[in-house]
Amino acid sequence: MQRQKNPSLVLRLSVLSAIDYAQGNNTRERIKEVAKRTFKDEQSSLEYTFTWRTISTWYYRFKKNGIATLENKTRSDKNTYRKVKVNELAEAINEVLPNLSHNKTGVIPKSVIYRHLINKDFFTRSQLAPTTFYRMVRENQLLEGENRHKLRRSFAMQYVNELWQADTMYGPSIKQANGKWRKTFLIAFIDDASRVIAHGEFFYRDNTANMIDAFRSALFKRGKPERLYFDNGANYSAKEILQACLRLGIKLSHAPVRDGAAKGKIERFFRGFRDRFLTQHTQFETLDALNEKTHQWIENDYNSAYHSGIQMVPIDRFNLDHERIQFLNDDEYSEEVFFVEENRTVSKTNVISINSQKYECPVDLREKKVQVRYNRNSRERFIVYFAGRRMGEAALLNLHENASRYATTKGDK
Repeated sequence: MQRQKNPSLVLRLSVLSAIDYAQGNNTRERIKEVAKRTFKDEQSSLEYTFTWRTISTWYYRFKKNGIATLENKTRSDKNTYRKVKVNELAEAINEVLPNLSHNKTGVIPKSVIYRHLINKDFFTRSQLAPTTFYRMVRENQLLEGENRHKLRRSFAMQYVNELWQADTMYGPSIKQANGKWRKTFLIAFIDDASRVIAHGEFFYRDNTANMIDAFRSALFKRGKPERLYFDNGANYSAKEILQACLRLGIKLSHAPVRDGAAKGKIERFFRGFRDRFLTQHTQFETLDALNEKTHQWIENDYNSAYHSGIQMVPIDRFNLDHERIQFLNDDEYSEEVFFVEENRTVSKTNVISINSQKYECPVDLREKKVQVRYNRNSRERFIVYFAGRRMGEAALLNLHENASRYATTKGDK
């Protein structure tokens, strides 16, 4: 006789049906009576006993949600890794491999790689057990020849601003004036060659508007990258991001699904940020206070500190290629780079319709197809482009003013 952690559905139903015929003045007494019994599984011929608390849980789940709640369910996080992500491990392996020697058979044993990762403080044993390490390497093919070469190519940019990676991390919650707590999200950009954090900022919402704000700040602080490497989230595939990259000549690519080394550097930065910053700063009164301390830590404790991956200080490595950096000019063109763009057809009276309102084009563009750019947050200014050239700002149609001008013109004649 034994206790089974996940008994079959048929056996559970047999236990519940026994409650109706058990002795007792109420349901609880009948459940306790059933708990004294032994139940036999007809398929395996094994006998089982169950505590009254277990039977009670089954009973009330069945009463509330039916038979579906009694089925054995697979854990929602099965086949995932809760403490260490695949791309973090891939990046760490990529960094330690050049420092290890092959054995007589021409390979580097997995046990040697694991010990090196632990000794160099990439992970702790509580974060990454040996069995977990072997399983992650095997299932994601992190040490196979083709994948390993791909890792080295992906993480060996020669110059700064050749490639930026970006991602979003859940941050701490902040208590609001009304007593409610709001989650925060850290959006960060990292330069592949120098490991410099181009920009990192917390927001209350993980949306496209905040993504654009962070992207704009990164560009003005560190210059224009040649290529961006994002995941496939909606914010990173937004229309404004795609259009801004086209206007700036930035190549945009997205991480393939299940690519172990997709965003290893930014993920490792997030892990270090949690371990070295959030563990020491657990409470923040405002979002501004959180961002102020975050910016100080990024510039003073990360960008200006020795990085083992590049064997030098990130900001020093970034400044070595200062002649290659292309900064954006602080002008109206740079501002409008991040505006959303929509096509419009100009009427015979030189008018376009935007958000159910009529606007006059700045120049004569009657019956032409034009592009209208605007800030999705304010929607106060609408810039008209035609054939790739900026024509000017559209003006809200004023019929009375136009009538006065017409009357004046006719009177002069």
